[in-house]
Amino acid sequence: MTEKDIKPIPNYIMDEIFKRDIKIHPWQESMVRYYAYLTIWKKELVKVTVAVTTQKKQWCCKQVAVHGVNSSKCFVKDMEYNYFGYGYRVGWFTEELQPYQKRFEDGKWYTADTKYYDPYAPLINRGVIAKIPEYRYSAYQHYSGRDIISYLRIYSRFPQTEYMLKNGLCAYAENITLLKKFAKDKKFCKWFIRHRKELALPYGNTYNITTIREAYKTDSPLKEVKHFLFRKKQFERETRFNPIRTLFPGWKLQTYFDYSNKQNITDNLYLDYLNACNYLGVDMSKKQNLLPADFYKWHDIRIRQYSEAKAIAAAKNKQELMQKFSEVAEKYLPLQHNKRSAFICVIARSPADLIREGEMLGHCVGRMDYDERFVQEKSLIFFVRTKEHPDRPLVTLEYSLKTYKVLQCYAEHNTQPNDDILHYVNKVWLPYANKTLKQIAA
Repeated sequence: MTEKDIKPIPNYIMDEIFKRDIKIHPWQESMVRYYAYLTIWKKELVKVTVAVTTQKKQWCCKQVAVHGVNSSKCFVKDMEYNYFGYGYRVGWFTEELQPYQKRFEDGKWYTADTKYYDPYAPLINRGVIAKIPEYRYSAYQHYSGRDIISYLRIYSRFPQTEYMLKNGLCAYAENITLLKKFAKDKKFCKWFIRHRKELALPYGNTYNITTIREAYKTDSPLKEVKHFLFRKKQFERETRFNPIRTLFPGWKLQTYFDYSNKQNITDNLYLDYLNACNYLGVDMSKKQNLLPADFYKWHDIRIRQYSEAKAIAAAKNKQELMQKFSEVAEKYLPLQHNKRSAFICVIARSPADLIREGEMLGHCVGRMDYDERFVQEKSLIFFVRTKEHPDRPLVTLEYSLKTYKVLQCYAEHNTQPNDDILHYVNKVWLPYANKTLKQIAA
């Protein structure tokens, strides 16, 4: 196809575009619409995109882009693609609908990159495809994507796309990675067709290639695989959970997810249990230790054993720990908050404060290594209380000095605080603490 092959819009095509446009956009001023029609030039299928506008009570239609199925480039006239989010712009100086000629508008055809000059346009005469023998069985009638030319190019390389369209899998018909796997793996092709009801989802809700591959490899339901991969991706963002991932590599992580859901525990709670077991030298290769039937029971046992072992080991360093703890608390004392709220947030001043808080609220803040994390300035422990009862334990939170985030926030017996407290912690105290911490760092 060359520039000389481009012919004017046939009258019957012009009439069809006019009928459709008036029906859909009855005399809408200024807005530019796009339509496309197919034709055959020198045995090559060509798609012509036309722009339509209505201005000064005048309806106008002009060719703006021409794409040949065998051509790597397209021809463009009087149209510009704007890289800054404005989309396509069409000039209408020749039609006397604008007072000046735009810089990209001179009535000449120019070659351009197809991917930039192919606006979405409803197709007027899809049946022309049947006139070309090599596309007659391409199942083009079932194609519902945005670019029939692109699809036919892919069909020429991968005839398997025909089966996908006929089975309602149009959303995957242009996925080159999938098509290559179809060509190499017949079992995968059969599996794909067998699961067509699950896969036949509208655009935007389809399964990605990773989900499909894992579902095929593990012979698992697609929804379960999709949920697992999403949960796994979120889980892997937190590097502190690396010890858990070491115990549950790959798809074994699903076992952990199922267990944590069944036991109704958080990742942080299991990590505390795991750290205690590792410190005590517990054999985690045994299932009864890795996934105890009653997690909360064994969590409390291991935490108590860990606390006792740590108490013995740390007896010699207690005085030094207390001194360092006090120094760190003094350094970050400005992060305390008692303004414009019914709640206050105070920093722990000693390891004894952690022990008292843990005993009063029934959680492990005073029995794990939170005091060491505090001294090493990895994370700080704060107590949320009411102004009315400033000495009565209410909620305990752990704050990361590295990520500026609240790592944990628990009320009595590791329960979630109420909405008022969570709002105070996340919307009032946390922004204040982050701002103050940056000032301290500066």
